[in-house]
Amino acid sequence: MTLLTAEVFFGLAGLILLAIAVRIGCDTTQPRRIGTAAFWALLAATFLLGKRVPAEVIGGCVVVMILLAATKQVAPPARRDDDRAGRAASAERLGNRLMWPAVLIPVVVIAGGLTLARVKWGAVALVDAKQVTQVALGLGCLAGLAAALRVTRAGPAVAFEEGGRLLQAIGWALILPQMLAALGGIFAKAGVGEVVAEVVAAVLPTHQPFVAVVAYCAGMALFTIVMGNAFAAFPVITLGIGLPFIVKLHGGNPAIMGALGMLSGYCGTLVTPMAANFNLVPAMLLELDDRHAVIKAQAPFAVMMWLFNVAVMYLCVYRF
Repeated sequence: MTLLTAEVFFGLAGLILLAIAVRIGCDTTQPRRIGTAAFWALLAATFLLGKRVPAEVIGGCVVVMILLAATKQVAPPARRDDDRAGRAASAERLGNRLMWPAVLIPVVVIAGGLTLARVKWGAVALVDAKQVTQVALGLGCLAGLAAALRVTRAGPAVAFEEGGRLLQAIGWALILPQMLAALGGIFAKAGVGEVVAEVVAAVLPTHQPFVAVVAYCAGMALFTIVMGNAFAAFPVITLGIGLPFIVKLHGGNPAIMGALGMLSGYCGTLVTPMAANFNLVPAMLLELDDRHAVIKAQAPFAVMMWLFNVAVMYLCVYRF
């Protein structure tokens, strides 16, 4: 028996999303309030219902959410200059103290991940060892919220309003990472990796160790650019290029290959609008005129990091 499960936090997230959806539905200043409210209500349903309903029901909710986003029925809240001025003044007043709630979240996650699974009272465990990371993340978010309320001296109502505003500003991009990661799993099960292996073997001289490394790192970066998520690219490119050519053909170290391969995928993350939560959401939240400003700033570093990964992998993966 366990006292805390990930489902508890999923349910809490679902209730918050549902309350935000109701709030949006009642907001007459929202330019697309019906579609936006429906989008967040459906997302809330996926959290609240979860395994209680057939997977087809959740899939139907996701399809409707995609249609709402594709038809531009999901919109950010109307801009209010007085709100922007107030937030700027508050940020100026609080200064670096605003960072402490954000820093507290990873601290709690790391500490909880190392300790929560060990807390037991006889046959009763505080957390299931398989869900310790998710539970620690939920506790970290609650701790960060409590710290933010204390630092800003705001009430829960303000947190709810600001949280709803941020969710609307992020919009459909919030669920893109999860959907792309799921798509990567589908590609892996569909045998895309084998197809990639056949194409690479036919086009490139993979009998050369250096070519195999370049092909793997380039495949991780390019597939991540297309998918927007290195976790989605990893199973496909590793099964298609990494394992057959670097590990099996040339005897490379799979641990070194996997670590540097993921880093190569992250280089693709830095330069793709498909990684909306990293590259588009910051521009939306900062209300920048150029939605691709983050990508333009990161591109030179992405290229340098990719070249570094290729060099280090070639020097290490066949020698250790």
